[in-house]
Amino acid sequence: MRAIRGAAPCGGNKTYQRRVLGLAIGYLVTLILANWLTRHFALDGAAAMAVALLPAIPMIGIIVVIGRLILDEKDEYLRMLHVRQMLIATGFMLSVCSVWGFLESFDQVPHVPAYWAFIIWCAGLALGTLYNELKS
Repeated sequence: MRAIRGAAPCGGNKTYQRRVLGLAIGYLVTLILANWLTRHFALDGAAAMAVALLPAIPMIGIIVVIGRLILDEKDEYLRMLHVRQMLIATGFMLSVCSVWGFLESFDQVPHVPAYWAFIIWCAGLALGTLYNELKS
């Protein structure tokens, strides 16, 4: 069971964990900074766009790190568990976003910013981890 637990992106790969933690901290810092700059300065044009994109940079970094997890994994079984977990996350995110989009189109729910898709995908990773744990 230990090898299976290590297969989860939240699991045993220390390099992966350090990279994701560093980028998650970077995301929080840039999000706080972008919000602060927006509240305290009248930004417009390129400056406003650059500030708005700041939190996206570490978020994209996390996506790259997760992709590298698959590419760097030498064990085929563990790689398959990572891929299955990410497929579950992708299906979950697409389902939630599609349902929400239809509800939003018919004015049944409020608009949610698109960056929530990544957050929903990460929640799907947790579901994929649970599935791998129960299935194995």
